[in-house]
Parts: sequence; structure tokens; C-alpha cells
Amino acid sequence: MDTKKILSNLDLALAGVAFVILIVVTFGGVIMRYILSSPLAWAEEVQLWMFLWITFLGAGAAFRYGSHVAVEIVYEILPVKVKHVMDYINYIIVMLILLYLMFLGFDLLALMAKIGKTTAILRIPTMFINAVIPICCLIMMVSFTYTNRALFKKGQWQKEHDAKAAELAANNAAGAAIAAEEQGTASANTSSSVQAETNDSTPAEKRI
Repeated sequence: MDTKKILSNLDLALAGVAFVILIVVTFGGVIMRYILSSPLAWAEEVQLWMFLWITFLGAGAAFRYGSHVAVEIVYEILPVKVKHVMDYINYIIVMLILLYLMFLGFDLLALMAKIGKTTAILRIPTMFINAVIPICCLIMMVSFTYTNRALFKKGQWQKEHDAKAAELAANNAAGAAIAAEEQGTASANTSSSVQAETNDSTPAEKRI
């Protein structure tokens, strides 16, 4: 077992655990409510908690794996040097937003600790539940910096850009080949159908 790999994906593992808990609690809540007529009063609290943790824990992993939605139509037609500058700008904007959210998260934790707020039924301190917000903002900053490390290494960005361009070209070529093959197959099937209809209609014409 690769301990380093597990630790580097700890947030993803915790998000998976939270997802399993969400499914179990939701399924159990349905059974208890509609079959045993004894609803779980605390189920909704746990579900909201798990949703929050899944969202923020999964966001950090999504930064590492490049899974966040990106609209690259305009980006792809830009010159290489402009792309490089745009990547720097994108990195700065994302880091500033995450930094701002992290400070807001810490302010929220300070407020929750000050008033001693807890959940209504399980009496779990909301500070503990909301702690995932600033912690995961920090994880997202680290993950985003890791995925963009080529920006800070001379020549590395160009190598990765060329590799991505080559991969995209290969994928486009493969897609075009598959489309052409499917079109050829469709044309052949159409021709066969027309030929079969012609053969079927010939005897009738002769009888007429």
C-alpha cells in the first residue's frame, strides 16, 4: 500500500467516507420513516453536514485532477505567449478568491466559537462542522499551486503545453477517423437497403 499516495489523496478519501455516510443515513431514514414509522429526527442534520464536507473536500481533489469545469474555446485560439500570460492571471485570481474565502471561513469559526452555537438535535458544535471551509480552501490553494507548478519552472510550461496540444490533436484525429468510419458504414447500409428495395420491386414491375 502506497502511504504517500493515500496521504496525498486524504481529502478525496474523506469525501468518499462522507458520501457513504450520506447514502447510509438517507437510505436508513427512508426505511425508518416509511416502513418502521419511526423517522430519524437527526438524519437531516447529518445529511447537510455530509453535503458540506463532500463539496469542500471534493473541490480540493478536483483541483489536483483538473476536474473543475473550464470553458476553453477562446483560450485555445489564443497565441502561445498569450496563453502563458492568461495562465498566470488565472492562477492569481483563483488564489485571491480562495484566500478571501479562507479568511471568511476563519471569521465564521470565530463567530461560532464565540456564541457557542450547536446543531439543534445532536448538539454538535457548528464550529467543528464548518471547520472544513477554511481547511479545504487551504487544501485547494495547495492543490492548485501543485497543478500549476509548471508556471514557476523555466521551460516546463512550454513542454506541458506542447504535450497537451499533441494529445488534443491525436484525440481530434481519432475522433475524425471514427466519425468517417461510422459515416462509411451508414452509407454502406443505406446503399444495401436501396439495393434490396430495388430487387424486391423488380418482380412486381415485371408482373405489371
